[in-house]
Amino acid sequence: MKDTDIKRLLYTHLLCIFSIVLSIFVPSFFLENFSILETHLTWLCICSVFVTAVNLVLYLVVKPNASSKRSSLSYKVTRFLKCCIYFLMSCFFFHVIFVLYGAPLIELVLETFLFAVILSTFTTVPCLCLLGPNIKAWLRVFSRNGLTSIWENSLQITTISSFIGTWLGAFPIPLDWERPWQVWPISCTLGATFGYVAGLVISPLWIYWNRKQLTYKNN
Repeated sequence: MKDTDIKRLLYTHLLCIFSIVLSIFVPSFFLENFSILETHLTWLCICSVFVTAVNLVLYLVVKPNASSKRSSLSYKVTRFLKCCIYFLMSCFFFHVIFVLYGAPLIELVLETFLFAVILSTFTTVPCLCLLGPNIKAWLRVFSRNGLTSIWENSLQITTISSFIGTWLGAFPIPLDWERPWQVWPISCTLGATFGYVAGLVISPLWIYWNRKQLTYKNN
C-alpha cells in the first residue's frame, strides 16, 4: 500500500465533501429563500444530483478499478442501464424499509421517497461506481476479509457510517422539542449526510493509521 494511493483517496473524498457544500450554497444564488430546512425537498434533489455527478466524474478520472480489457459501446450502455435500474431498485427498497420502520405509508410519500433517494446516493451510487452492477462483488466487499483495495475499504466505511448516521438521525423525531428539523424526514436525512461526510473523513485517516496492518487479497 503506497502513501500516494491514500493521498489520492483523501483528495477524492474531499471533492465528494465539496459537492455537498456546493449543494448547500450554490442554489441560494438561483433560488429565492432557499435553505436546507425550509426547502428541504429541493435540497435533497440538488444534493443527490451534485453528489452523483461528482462520484461519476471522479470514477472516470481516477479509475480505481481500471481494467486492461477494452469494452464495447454496447457493453457500456448495458452496464449504465443496469446501474440505473439498480439505483431505482435501491430507492424503492429503502422506501419500503422506512415504511416498515414507521414512516407514513400514504402521507409524506414524496418526502419518504426523496429520503430513500439521498440515502441511495450516499450508499448505492458509490457501490455502482466502484463495483458496478455486480451483487457478488457487493457481498464480497461487505463480508469479512473480502476487501481487495483501499477503495473498497473506504467504500465499506462510508456506507456503514451513512447507515449509522441515518439511524441516529431518527432519535430526535419523537421528542417534544418542536424544532423545525424534527419534521420527517429532515433529521434522518441530515443524519445520513453527516454520517456520509464523517465516513469520507474517517476512512482515509483510518486506512493511513492502520496501513501497516492492513492486507488485501490482491497484495
